[in-house]
Amino acid sequence: MKLSNEQKQELVSLYYNGKSVSDICLQSGVPRSTFYTWLKPYQIEVTPSRHIVSTNEFIKMKQRLEKLEQKIEVLQKVDCTVSSPLQDKLQELSKLYGQYSVHTLCDALCVSRGTFYNHIFRRKEVTVYDKRREEIREHIQSVFEESRQRFGSNKIAAVLSERGIKTSPKYVAELMREMGIESIVINSKKEYKKHLWFTKKQNHLQRQFQVSEPNHFWVSDVTCFKINDKYQYVCMILDLFSRKIVAYGISPKNSTYLITSTFKRAFKERGNPQQLTFHSDRGAQYTSNALRKLLRVNKVVQSFSKSGSPYDNAVAEAFFASLKKEELYRTIYKSERQFCESVDDYIRFYNTERPHSTLNYKTPDKFELLYKEKKVNTI
Repeated sequence: MKLSNEQKQELVSLYYNGKSVSDICLQSGVPRSTFYTWLKPYQIEVTPSRHIVSTNEFIKMKQRLEKLEQKIEVLQKVDCTVSSPLQDKLQELSKLYGQYSVHTLCDALCVSRGTFYNHIFRRKEVTVYDKRREEIREHIQSVFEESRQRFGSNKIAAVLSERGIKTSPKYVAELMREMGIESIVINSKKEYKKHLWFTKKQNHLQRQFQVSEPNHFWVSDVTCFKINDKYQYVCMILDLFSRKIVAYGISPKNSTYLITSTFKRAFKERGNPQQLTFHSDRGAQYTSNALRKLLRVNKVVQSFSKSGSPYDNAVAEAFFASLKKEELYRTIYKSERQFCESVDDYIRFYNTERPHSTLNYKTPDKFELLYKEKKVNTI
């Protein structure tokens, strides 16, 4: 029996509306092989009435949407366009460096990441003044740590002068504010009691690494990696619920500013979460007044590992072990730029593509998405 084009199209429409090939062929008497030859010419003209989006498709669409939204934010903040001169674009993007990922910044204005990193690091060494400023910051940090965080700008300036580094207390104070460090001075019995309470450094985590909801427990740590005889420090913040890296920072100096700036990005990225606990080791940067104040203002509970007990922060330690074994140890880095690109690429891979055994072999992003879907369905 020969069918007209209209009849063929009607049968194809039944298929795209959900009817199986077996049922269509059984009822119409058309051989399966013949029916499949009809699908190709008509599949463009006839579309299914309903398409069920899989979880993977939804994740990809969600990620694509988030990236587009971030690119739009960047384009709204910069004072240039994609067609602007390269130097103008680099200058505008450098103002947003640290607020968005390098991928997002560069994609928004069609700038290569290599060019952008080169601009960032070269920009820090443009003048003798900038170079000297960075050197003095390092000396200030050293004296500050040697004094066990006791010295203020006057004493630090005096010590630097004895070491042949001429500077003023006012200039030292300015740099200390930038670095987020201040001397620990206890002037009253009331402050002394507060200090005693702080020195207890309570461990609220107690190695309970399985958390039932996101933004309840964050853990943080810093590691270092040597590039051309110079250390680069990587700070990261991880959500224990999904093992997702919610923010990270890279700096040539292990300073309090590295910690506070990374926390600010994480806190903003996650929508200023409430009832949050922030866990770390007892390093000087994590016990600094600047970080304590930042957490207190945002009503975040601070938690500390016990002294000499790295297992209290085992998840953070495990992430850095993975970063080094799976990425950093596999490459000989020729520049800081190349190192930063490598860390950026790995963290993106870690969040979006790397399955975790503790998450039933889901990725952090997918695990959080499934949690949100389940929460919506239970409402």
